[in-house]
Amino acid sequence: EEEGVIIAYSSVYGNTAKAAEYLQSVLEAKGKKVTVYDLARCDMSEAVEDAFRYSKLVLASITYNAGIFPHMETFIRALTERAYQNRTIGLIENGTWAPVANKTMKSMFEKSKNITFTDTSVTILSSMKEADKEKLNQLAEELL
Repeated sequence: EEEGVIIAYSSVYGNTAKAAEYLQSVLEAKGKKVTVYDLARCDMSEAVEDAFRYSKLVLASITYNAGIFPHMETFIRALTERAYQNRTIGLIENGTWAPVANKTMKSMFEKSKNITFTDTSVTILSSMKEADKEKLNQLAEELL
């Protein structure tokens, strides 16, 4: 295991991607090693490999059909099926009407051992606003 952060996201209109990229820039500005994966376009096996390599993970997903986007669900299942444990996880959700992605992602790790979730979780309603950037800055502080 190496000290670092992997940010894995699923985005449809690019707004969740912007939040992931913003968090990446904040963490890198503070000297943190960060790797980012767009789960709809990356090699999933590389994302899974890096999730096991680095000490911290951030999951950023849209709410999709009262759950999470299928690529994020596949990614989390790939981790939990391989006994993902002893890590810190931060959560970012995006949704317009009833965002539930954070709750869904967190519940998928309920059988995983020694998973610590950051105190700060971020909820974005459609597109990132200044208040969302403040929450992302708080999340970054917890990941340092």
